[in-house]
Amino acid sequence: MNGKIQRFAAAVAVAMAGMAATGAHAQGEGPYPSKPIHLVVGYAPGGGTDIMARLIGQQIGIALGQPVVVENKPGAGQNIAASYVARQPADGYTLFLSSSALAVNISLYNKLDYDPIKSFAPVALFGQSPNLMVVPASLGVSSVSEFVTYAKKKNDDGVNFSSSGAGSSQHLGGELFRQETGIKASHVPYKGSAPSIVAILSGEVQYTFINIPSVMAVKSNNRMRVLAITSASRSPLMPDVPTMVEAGMPHMTMAAWYGVLAPAGTPAPIINRLNAAINKAVSDPAFRERMRSEGAETMMESPDYFKRFLADDIARWHKVVKAGNVKVQ
Repeated sequence: MNGKIQRFAAAVAVAMAGMAATGAHAQGEGPYPSKPIHLVVGYAPGGGTDIMARLIGQQIGIALGQPVVVENKPGAGQNIAASYVARQPADGYTLFLSSSALAVNISLYNKLDYDPIKSFAPVALFGQSPNLMVVPASLGVSSVSEFVTYAKKKNDDGVNFSSSGAGSSQHLGGELFRQETGIKASHVPYKGSAPSIVAILSGEVQYTFINIPSVMAVKSNNRMRVLAITSASRSPLMPDVPTMVEAGMPHMTMAAWYGVLAPAGTPAPIINRLNAAINKAVSDPAFRERMRSEGAETMMESPDYFKRFLADDIARWHKVVKAGNVKVQ
């Protein structure tokens, strides 16, 4: 009888140990990851955010020893993807590659079925892409101050600025510029960066804020002039272009950012391991150069920094959206 009791006790101990191991694994203390990780993107394949997802996804996979599968769920300014990830298990196997739209959409849309702060656990910021202010060369201006003088002379009729779409970083950059300078300006949205640039080249609009790769693709075109960049310091890709700070507009420092988030409640050990994997990639010179070729500068920050950064960005753009009465169609 005693033998049976001992065998029963041993079996219970083994079962409890297995349950403890399973629990530890669920809390991020076990062998994470043990299967492929899915990285969800809110835009179609081939775009800037998708490229960033594939770049960082490959590096996460190398660091963690598991494939990272990029899933594209485009639509509604990445809201479809954000909503999807927010509903997934908090186990580190479904992640969200977000752009800066996450900080803006809560102010642009009347109702969202997720909360940009409460629904996610920030993992890491790893890149940011400043915009360039460009104008038609036919305007005859060569600096931001000259453009402001030109625009104010046209305050009866005003000027127009283009963007890649309502609610985009280009739209908000153009709106912020209007608010900061007091010029009269109207937004003309286009379906993508290419037609927005064409509108500059043809003189249909008088200014726009656009990403570096889009501008460099037509840099040799003598119908367009680059006036300034919205980063805090000059870009190695275009070192001759002054910053908005140099142009006397310190509040025009802005950039589209790229970061990885997990569903809220994801265990801290998993978040920290993912953060370490991403920061390891960012520290690699070859990865930094690849990012730079896409017009992005790398960042290497903690999850806590990302959380504070996101809250500050939401507050900043809420003021711009409200002041400009910015709407999405």
